[in-house]
Amino acid sequence: MASHKLKRKSRKNVFRGQNKSIRIKRLNAKPVIKNIDIEELKKSFATTAKEEAPKKKAAAKKEEKEAAPKAAAKVEEAPAAEEKAEKEAPKAAKKEEKSEE
Repeated sequence: MASHKLKRKSRKNVFRGQNKSIRIKRLNAKPVIKNIDIEELKKSFATTAKEEAPKKKAAAKKEEKEAAPKAAAKVEEAPAAEEKAEKEAPKAAKKEEKSEE
């Protein structure tokens, strides 16, 4: 009975050894060292912080404007309509001058 070789058990033993060696290689592996300029990284973080600050202020101002009464918005729209009429009038005059020539 002792003459039988257990094939499955021998395969399991081989794989156990392979897994151990792979695990050891993975743990001993060193990461790739890249040439990174630390000062440049620090500057990039400083610039992004400076860029975000005005954006936050602008967002706060927009919220304040939206909170303002709508009546003020209607008053602002009326002069805009008058300006459009003034701009269209000179264009019409120019077209008449061209047609006369």
